[in-house]
Amino acid sequence: MKYTVSIEVALPRERVAQLLADPAHMPKWLRGLVLHEPLSGVHGQVGTTSRVVMQMGQRTFECTETITRREPADLHGIPTESVVRFDREIVGEGMWSAVRDRLTEAGPETTLWASENEYRFSGLLMRLVGFLVPGAFRKQSLQHMQDFKAFAEEGKDVREVKA
Repeated sequence: MKYTVSIEVALPRERVAQLLADPAHMPKWLRGLVLHEPLSGVHGQVGTTSRVVMQMGQRTFECTETITRREPADLHGIPTESVVRFDREIVGEGMWSAVRDRLTEAGPETTLWASENEYRFSGLLMRLVGFLVPGAFRKQSLQHMQDFKAFAEEGKDVREVKA
C-alpha cells in the first residue's frame, strides 16, 4: 500500500526541518507517542535505530525505526534550492513501512511538507487490517502532519488536547 500526503506550514523550511528533527518536540506533536529512544546511533542521524512505542486507544504498538536518509545533515544555512529529505524504515509486528519526507520552499515563509508512505504487511491480522481499513493509515499520517503544523505555527501541544 502506498500513498502521499502533504501540508503547508507557515514557517521557513529551515525552521520546519529543525523542529521536525528535534526529539524534545516530538511528544508535543506526535499524537500517541509513549517512547522514542535510540538503541544505536544519535537521534535523527542516518543509520540510527530507535525503539518507538505508540499508544492508539487501548492498543500499544512497538516498532523499530531506522533513519535511512537525512539531507542535508546540517539543518542550518540550508541553500534555497535544496530539498530537505528525512527517510526512515519502520518495522513492527506484522508490518514494514518506509516514510520519505520532503520539505520544499512554497514561499519565503512557507514550507510544503510532502510525505510518501509505503506499507507492507505480513501475518493474517495485519494483512486484514491493511485490506479492510487502508484509509486509516493515510488519515493517521495526515493527523500527525496537522498536529505538527498546529505545534509549529501556534505552539499547540497534543498532550493538552481535551478528549
